[in-house]
Order: sequence, then structure tokens, then C-alpha cells
Amino acid sequence: MPIFLDRHDLSGLTAADIAEAHRRDLEVQEKYGVKFMTYWFDEERGTGFCLIDAPDIKTAMRVHDEAHGDVAVEVIEVDLSAVEAFLGRVADPPSAADNTQKLDAAFRSIMFTDIADSTAMTERLGDDRSVEMVRAHDAIVRRALTDFGGREVKHLGDGIMASVDNIDAGVKCAQSIQLALDAFNLASAEKLRVRIGLDAGEPVEDSNDLFGATVQMAARLCAEARPDTIVISEKVRGLLSGGFALSELGTRKLKGFIDPVNIYEVDWR
Repeated sequence: MPIFLDRHDLSGLTAADIAEAHRRDLEVQEKYGVKFMTYWFDEERGTGFCLIDAPDIKTAMRVHDEAHGDVAVEVIEVDLSAVEAFLGRVADPPSAADNTQKLDAAFRSIMFTDIADSTAMTERLGDDRSVEMVRAHDAIVRRALTDFGGREVKHLGDGIMASVDNIDAGVKCAQSIQLALDAFNLASAEKLRVRIGLDAGEPVEDSNDLFGATVQMAARLCAEARPDTIVISEKVRGLLSGGFALSELGTRKLKGFIDPVNIYEVDWR
């Protein structure tokens, strides 16, 4: 059966309220041949998300309606492996049964890395040596993701798309990558120059894709970045805690977005 991820507006509700609604879904699901796999709740933003194995959207929403009456405002079909890569799990965590525990909010920092001038590097070094450089990039990025609680979502040939659970951790991860690349370049005759872009958002937005608008924005920000820099969105800037040195780069018109956006560069040195 297909897998769906839905979004609920849950302003004013608590983790205990959402845990009880999930319990009711589980009581009703077998009647309709549906399986509610897990859920996420963002109390700060008043949103919740359910991962559902169901014959179709209508049947999944029928369970919600019968169990507690809170039918989702948006639903998208998703790939299970992509959900796990972006969100880190596809089943209830041990804390799900504990109504006092704060649940994962499903709000993520999405990061893109891109090796600058990778085509020219391949032409200059040849296939074998350029593959070694890409592997060095991959190892550095993956090590930083491990250190900061991130996950690789997709390898892009000359870059990586990743998801990090915490906004501060996402930016610190990017800083760590640039610092490691700087150390690599000091010891290497051939330099690895990488641009990084980050945005943040929810898994179900105004798109039919998982993290659709956030992924698109992070990719565009990465393309805007100069080699050896980190560029973040206005949203990421607003969510960061203190301790980050930022430079405003002004307003840019990015492909795929109607309104110009303010972008910022993060100092990593």
C-alpha cells in the first residue's frame, strides 16, 4: 500500500492531547486496513504530522475522523526511505507512550553542499583523481553529519543533500565541514572548494514533495554561495541562537520563488 504523510493544525493542544489522538487512531485503524506508523508534534508551531500506511488518502482520513475528528489539512504520498532519511525514523520512538516527553517536532534544517568547478576539476585531474577528491568531500561531510546528528538524504555526484534535526546544529555542521576542508586544503596540492546552503522547514508544505519548498530554497542558496562559504535563509537566521557571526548579503531573486529573499553568509573561520 502507499505511504502518506499528513499535516494537522494543532494550535493550543499539548503532547498529551496528541498522544491520546494517536492512541485512538491505533484503536480504529484495523477496521479500515490502515496502519498509523508514527507521528510528530511541533507544539511551538502548532503542527502535527502522521505517517500512514493506507489504501488511499480518503481511507486514512476516515480513520482520523472516526477516532477523534481531527482530519488533516494537507496530505502527500511519500517514499518511506526518504521519510527515514529526512526525519530519522518511521516508527514510534520509545517515548511516544510517555505523554510527559517532548516529541520530535519534524522541523528540519536542510543542507546542500556543492564542489565548486567540479567539471573543470575532472577535466584537469582526470576521472580517477577527481573521484578521489569527491570521496574526500563525502568523508568530510559525512563525518560532520555524524557529529551533529544529521543524515545524508541524497548524494548528488558533486555534493550532498542532508537533513539536520536542530537549526543551530545544522549551521555548526556546515561550519565544521568548511573547517575540515580548510585543513584538507592545507595538506593537499589540489584544493577542495565547497559552497554550502541551508534552509529550514516542515515536511509537508505548499508542495507535493517531502520538504519540497525547503529543499528547493536550500539548493538555490547553495548555488548563490561563493566557494568556501555558507549561505543561509532569513528563516534560518531568525531561528538561530546567539553566537553566530553573520553578514547580510542583501536581497536576491531566486529561481522558483516569486518574492525576493534576504540571504546571509555565516562566518566559519
